[in-house]
Amino acid sequence: MPAVPPTTGSVSEADYEALVLKLHEIEAVKFGEFKLKSGLLSPVYIDLRVIVSYPDILHRVAEAMWDRVRETEFEVMCGVPYTALPIATCMSALHGTPMLMRRKEVKDYGTKKAIEGAFRPGQSCLIVEDLVTSGMSVQETVEPLEKEGLKVKDVVVLIDREQGGRARLASQGLTLHSAFTLSYILDTLLRHGLVSDDVAAKVKKFIADNQTDKPGAIPAQAAPAKPKRLRYEERAALAQNPLGRQLFELMARKKTNLSVAADVATVEEMVELADKVGPHICVFKTHVDVFDKWSDEYATKLQQLAEKHDFLIFEDRKFADIGNTVVMQYGGGIYKIADWSHITNAHLVPGPGIIDGLKQVGLPKGRGLLLLAEMSSKGTLARGDYTEEVVKAAEAHQDFVMGFISVSPSSWKCGPGAPGLIHMTPGVQLAAGGDALGQQYNTPAAVIGERGSDVIIVGRGVIKAADPAAAAAEYRAAGWDAYEASLSA
Repeated sequence: MPAVPPTTGSVSEADYEALVLKLHEIEAVKFGEFKLKSGLLSPVYIDLRVIVSYPDILHRVAEAMWDRVRETEFEVMCGVPYTALPIATCMSALHGTPMLMRRKEVKDYGTKKAIEGAFRPGQSCLIVEDLVTSGMSVQETVEPLEKEGLKVKDVVVLIDREQGGRARLASQGLTLHSAFTLSYILDTLLRHGLVSDDVAAKVKKFIADNQTDKPGAIPAQAAPAKPKRLRYEERAALAQNPLGRQLFELMARKKTNLSVAADVATVEEMVELADKVGPHICVFKTHVDVFDKWSDEYATKLQQLAEKHDFLIFEDRKFADIGNTVVMQYGGGIYKIADWSHITNAHLVPGPGIIDGLKQVGLPKGRGLLLLAEMSSKGTLARGDYTEEVVKAAEAHQDFVMGFISVSPSSWKCGPGAPGLIHMTPGVQLAAGGDALGQQYNTPAAVIGERGSDVIIVGRGVIKAADPAAAAAEYRAAGWDAYEASLSA
């Protein structure tokens, strides 16, 4: 049978039958006794890797599969690694549909992309697979595609083994299109005398007895091992922002992961508090725009106390404007934040341009930026997809972004980000709870041990105490104990 030209209409029934015979001839479909990955002994084995050595058959496979989806709407296609990649490539080249690739192993260097290729969020994507048994490999490809904003509704395969994959995919809202079913292959080979009735009966019984959509047919996968927590000293070596590295080193040297939030009414109270709690903290968090006065004199006093007690200053400004505006807000005005505050923070709502604007001012001064990935207030909108976009932006700007304001980084679907990025969590008290304005409190043990943060930010638990220094010492011990415990967890 000649190869099917790419522009000839539908593939005929005779073409499908001829392709089955060719697959049998090159031993892409074999009969006997084969041990499968699952440990089962199967009377049939399908090895479609071999088709890459037969260009004419690869062409026919691509056209047979394309014919099954020619009336289906999709803008891009993605091959499931690895066997389906040459099939998808051939389909793409023959019909001019852009192709994407899913990385089976995402690298920890370069772009670190899970999906390679040119695409736009919102585009519809066809998944191309060689065969389907349970549908699990397809589902593993759907997740990263949808994470990138692509829409997946259709899957095309050469062979449906008829072992429950179609039903499983349908339950996930996916329509399976197959060039062949295993039953069709068996019937074709029987008609041509290439398998015996006995072999065909064994294969059909194996299919019937090994349906993957039955409860318990696919063992639940064990949860991946929780990654071992790195010590602050080890994280320092991975930090790309110099100030981030300095903070990790300071925490290890001083044995504290406590930040005190100076939510006080006057600048004089702020300076007094910094001197009292300074020996116990790694970061002193300020809100200087609440004061009725400010001058370079107060900024200098704060810097002197930071040097005296070995802590960093964090002005909790929460920038949220366009790049040009934040350049002026960060470097100028009456506060001149970049001149005295080691750290500041920003929302990503305006887009990554806000990072570029702040970087223009802060990077030459050796400053660092925290991005607000989550907030500790009830009903916050900073979660889910927004958090994932914040992580991407941070990882793309690690020269200036040193970490996040976060609440529960260990639960993020995308992971907590690069290990050189630090996590600081507000809303920490020795007892969990909340207040009338929606602030939610968590304990140091929960924040560090369970939620995977690095720095606890404590406000009222220290500043409202009769002895702020003693309270800071208590929180310091609680935070450090939680960190030490998490290293051996």
